[in-house]
Amino acid sequence: MQKRSHVRFRILALIFLITTVNFADRATLSITGPSMQAEFGFDMIRMGYLFSAFSWAYVFAQVPGGWLIDRFGARRVYAASIFGWSAFTLMQAGTGILGSPASAIAALFCLRFLVGMAEAPAFPANARVVASWFPTRERGTASAIFNAAQYFAAVVFTPLMAAVTHWYGWHWVYVLMGGLGMLLALAWLTAGRGPARHAGVNRAELDYLRAGGALVDLQERPASRSDSTRPALRQLLTNRMLLGINIGQFSINVLTYFFLTWFPVYLVQQRHMSILRAGFMVSLPALCGFFGGILGGVLSDSLLKRGCSLTVARKTPIVAGMLLSMSMITCNYIDTDWIIVCLMALSFFGKGLGALGWAVMADVAPKQAIGLAGSLFNSFGAVAGIVTPIAIGYILAASGSFDGALLFVGANALVTIFAYLVIVQDIKRVEFRGFQHA
Repeated sequence: MQKRSHVRFRILALIFLITTVNFADRATLSITGPSMQAEFGFDMIRMGYLFSAFSWAYVFAQVPGGWLIDRFGARRVYAASIFGWSAFTLMQAGTGILGSPASAIAALFCLRFLVGMAEAPAFPANARVVASWFPTRERGTASAIFNAAQYFAAVVFTPLMAAVTHWYGWHWVYVLMGGLGMLLALAWLTAGRGPARHAGVNRAELDYLRAGGALVDLQERPASRSDSTRPALRQLLTNRMLLGINIGQFSINVLTYFFLTWFPVYLVQQRHMSILRAGFMVSLPALCGFFGGILGGVLSDSLLKRGCSLTVARKTPIVAGMLLSMSMITCNYIDTDWIIVCLMALSFFGKGLGALGWAVMADVAPKQAIGLAGSLFNSFGAVAGIVTPIAIGYILAASGSFDGALLFVGANALVTIFAYLVIVQDIKRVEFRGFQHA
């Protein structure tokens, strides 16, 4: 019997690395922001709008990005996406040479907007790649691993970017991250073929993937031209299960965007840490989030292998994780820095444990429109990227404290629990009515 190749794990490692840089690029402003704020003189409300610029474009470009993936395949669209967001990240290094602070702020907003537009296809592409490369019983772990890259980004790149900002200046953060992303775009274009066309996949692995429910011909195959986006969107938006999953993704991402945007500022301004110390302090919660994210996927797949239904296997880590995430609210009543960091670590661990939305989406998205379904799902999450930084900016301007902000973020963990326990019922793949298979 032929021994199976294991190319799927190399593909997973590559999308994990790409997603790590993806999230590090989103978080550049949270690290460089205090230095840029001192240089350009913008207030907290402006900072909130600058944080949100990425997500405005990210939301608007989701449906077109998903359509492009379904039409042209993940390899080419993803490569263009990586190169685009990296180029716009690199350009942010030059905003300081524009003269007036107003011009620099406007340019920074526009470039972050363009980064968001270019990143829009990334997570739908990840979901399509995982659906292509992994059988159902491995999909929860695979999705959790690439999703855990958001925490790994904070572990590795937040201290690195803080050190670069401290020693060399904020401009060099954007040069470093932009150049690294361009190299990854080339790596993906070279290595990112689907299982049916990948030279390294042998017959044994391909048969294993097909038998386990992997959509091995999906990754680079265009969608059927008889499919129409409008009726597909209608069915996706009116499905109760998908609506609950999408609401859950919004609320989970409120936690994500708090950690990506305001958390380092919270440590610097409310807890009076230096930017260098804050950069390293962010690493502990992020590391816990990373391990929580991996554990959530492993636990879910383990429950599935032990005979639990897909519904129970996916919902259990989500509900448990969100309950743990609410622990951040207790930081409002504690003044000791190390206890606060530990509570945030517990909260981030819970957020990672419960962040199984992409595994659920890979399980339920209709085969004819995985990219489009993933884009809608990601749109709900990206709206949180608009709402969260702006809402927290206004809370800070009104109260001068992060206490209300932590209540706002913690309450959204409760909303996620409600969405999965009350709105989402059985988790199963959606079947389109009246559509041809691609």
